[in-house]
Amino acid sequence: MAQISAKEVMALRQKTGLSMMECKKALTETEGDPVAAEESLRKKMKGKMDTRTDRAAGEGLIVVKIEGNAGVIVELRAETDFTAKNENFAKAAGQIAEMALKAGAGDVDPTDEMKAIMDDVRISTGENASIARIAKLEGADGTTFGTYVHHDGKTGVLLQLSGGVSDEVAKDICMHITAALPRPEGVSRDDVPAEVIERERKLAMEQAVEEGKNEEIAAKIVEGKVNKLYKDLALLEQPFVKDDKKQVKDLLPKGGNVVAFRRWAVGETA
Repeated sequence: MAQISAKEVMALRQKTGLSMMECKKALTETEGDPVAAEESLRKKMKGKMDTRTDRAAGEGLIVVKIEGNAGVIVELRAETDFTAKNENFAKAAGQIAEMALKAGAGDVDPTDEMKAIMDDVRISTGENASIARIAKLEGADGTTFGTYVHHDGKTGVLLQLSGGVSDEVAKDICMHITAALPRPEGVSRDDVPAEVIERERKLAMEQAVEEGKNEEIAAKIVEGKVNKLYKDLALLEQPFVKDDKKQVKDLLPKGGNVVAFRRWAVGETA
């Protein structure tokens, strides 16, 4: 039987986050082979962790990463704030973001390699940790990005720009996107979801009819409310949070434009 040293057991514990007893047992069963022992532990513990994935994961972390003409935003979830604030959890988020930079633009499906990283987190923490969502924005030469992640790591913004927008303006727009109420639903009116507008249009018409307005007056009331909704939800038309005498579009230099953005908060459903 192979002699297992305390140093070997500790090394395996540091890799897996499991107890000294479990690590020593795995090393004994694999005759001291650290690679085989680690693989054995991960297979065993993954099976146990898979039974816990129905537990609520209401905490988490948002990470934003930029590289060249691309940027990604990642949301990971965990059961407790303790795990979400752990440096290993943040490291896992960073690794997944790096991998996502190599994916195509749009919503990114987690790869097996990404899932393996989260398996390690679940094994070491005993929590239902998972990849909630990943998105990538990408542009041609000249594309720039603004980013913001709140100090608690629970809200983040990835902003794609064109036309030589300064870092200061990019930061201001990111802060606006974070703080604005109502939250922007699109860059311009064309980006505001049609179902949101139609829902408001229908509601406004029903209300006008109930109030006894004739068809012509009702139509004007409806268009007025819809126009206001566009101004409320289209980012470029929103009053700037730091100076409501300006709209967000007024911050942009000549030729500058907002291409796209993502504003995510941990735990939201959309």
